Amino acid sequence: MSTKGKVTGIVANLVTIEVDGPVAQNEICYIDLKGTKLMAEVIKITGKNAYVQVFESTRGLYVGCTAEFTGHMLEVTLGPGMLSKNYDGLQSDLDAMDGVFLKRGDYPPAIDVDKKWKFTPLAKVGAAVSGSDWLGNVKEGWIDHKIMVPFGFTGNYTVKSIVSEGEYAVKDTVAVLTDADGSDREVSMMMKWPVKVEVKGYRSKPRPFKIMQTGVRTIDTLNPITEGGTGFIPGPFGCGKTVLQHALSKYAEADLIIVVACGERANEVVEIFTEFPELDDPRTGRKLIERMIIICNTSNMPVAAREASVYTGMTIAEYYRMMGLRVMLLADSTSRWAQALREMSNRMEELPGPDAFPMDLPAVIANFYSRAGFVYLNNEQSGSITFIGTVSPAGGNLKEPVTESTKKAARCFFALSQNRADSKRYPAVDPIDSYSKYLEYAEVVEYLDKTIEPGWVNKVTELKDMLLRGKEARDQINILGDDSVPLEYHIIFNKAEIIDFVILQQDAFDKVDANSPLNRQQYTANKVLSICEAKFNFDNFEQIGIYFKKIINLMRQMNYLEFKSGEFNELEQQLDSLLAERIVSETLAQTANA
Repeated sequence: MSTKGKVTGIVANLVTIEVDGPVAQNEICYIDLKGTKLMAEVIKITGKNAYVQVFESTRGLYVGCTAEFTGHMLEVTLGPGMLSKNYDGLQSDLDAMDGVFLKRGDYPPAIDVDKKWKFTPLAKVGAAVSGSDWLGNVKEGWIDHKIMVPFGFTGNYTVKSIVSEGEYAVKDTVAVLTDADGSDREVSMMMKWPVKVEVKGYRSKPRPFKIMQTGVRTIDTLNPITEGGTGFIPGPFGCGKTVLQHALSKYAEADLIIVVACGERANEVVEIFTEFPELDDPRTGRKLIERMIIICNTSNMPVAAREASVYTGMTIAEYYRMMGLRVMLLADSTSRWAQALREMSNRMEELPGPDAFPMDLPAVIANFYSRAGFVYLNNEQSGSITFIGTVSPAGGNLKEPVTESTKKAARCFFALSQNRADSKRYPAVDPIDSYSKYLEYAEVVEYLDKTIEPGWVNKVTELKDMLLRGKEARDQINILGDDSVPLEYHIIFNKAEIIDFVILQQDAFDKVDANSPLNRQQYTANKVLSICEAKFNFDNFEQIGIYFKKIINLMRQMNYLEFKSGEFNELEQQLDSLLAERIVSETLAQTANA
């Protein structure tokens, strides 16, 4: 018999319910408002009182309304038919809703249960299986959607029967499994899983070691993220977070993209809905939306819905990871999620932490980020979730609690700079403040040595060191003036400018420069490093500025040309001739020093 209760208190979307039976943390209940069922989640239990956060507007709710508890947590429905969908934070299909505005109590199913899919069996009768093992395959778009043993099936099972190849609906039984006690359990192509429980049906979860190519030079060359890694992008409004997300979605080495708009402004969410479906997918030649799932909550929606959306996105990503796919999960912006946690914490009168955020905010963020990662499945295949969240710190303050807490959890930090954005140096990722802790992993260093070239991390360090020295030289020039510093300061500054203009800056709207493959990045980095390590001979600082601008102009033109094409090679010859005019040979340099 299900537990029931009555509403005894209402504070915005925090509702107190006096219950007549047992309830559990994170259990879902439905509050009856004159025939409309409002979904809510238990977030605190005190005696006979259950405090629930309602996923809808509570306008019109009154003391005395009845509630019924379901006995299960907030769950997502997993199965064929999720690709290209637009969901809200509760996985309600937005495209199936009528009208412009969401209706209270309207929760359309996430998957079309009537549509038939061509099922191809993979497991054989008599095979031993366990939770998350593959039973069959369904072609969903260009992705091989694996039908798996439900994650909730614990222990070992034997395949008693499995249907032959044919078309079936997601609720049709496709296999019968026998457990160790001899009991039979039917399996369909659809399952449910609670969003706040990590899917752990994999064999092992090692530290990430493969670099995920994104095509963005400032990331791949200087601060690479691994396949299964975590990163975040903080930055003030207007610094190019959305364009950077577009670039990552199009060119990153991922099989599936999941975008979670967990509380952004309505106009930014509209951009996601209108722009992403129009983006061409360079991987498949079709539209990018065909291998995407969008989960949307705007900032004017209830805070509980904003919080649920990030967990919904992560759970769907875990589901596809268990199919052996590389999933990229983008969340914009996790600051809204943290603000939702703050609002609920304040309403429950909990002890506040810095800036009134919950005391356990760092732990909540760390636990969420830990669900990403690279895994080996039971069948020796691998899958991964690469998670990149964006943070919107108020006033661009990178010392505020959400940014600080995320820095402790994420391994890559891509700091967007207002100054770089104002000077139109895009992507506006600050090369000095940003970092990738994966460069400290021995397995990543070894992978880079094998994949790119030996000693690659040392070259990355040299580039970063030159950028820092260039910043220091620029500061000295600004303070003392052009003619009051040694010529060497001007040379150092201009060498750093080559790194900035040729490597860091990238045109996201050019068909060639938008995506830079790793072999091309290797060439560019080595060419720039050879210039930075060379010694030049100049008479005055005016010569230095003019000369290095010519170098930058040639190399930027090369970025817009097909790699190693005829025009590219011509410009390379011009560049080598230009360098030969001013570079001091080692012999001359040694003589001069002597």
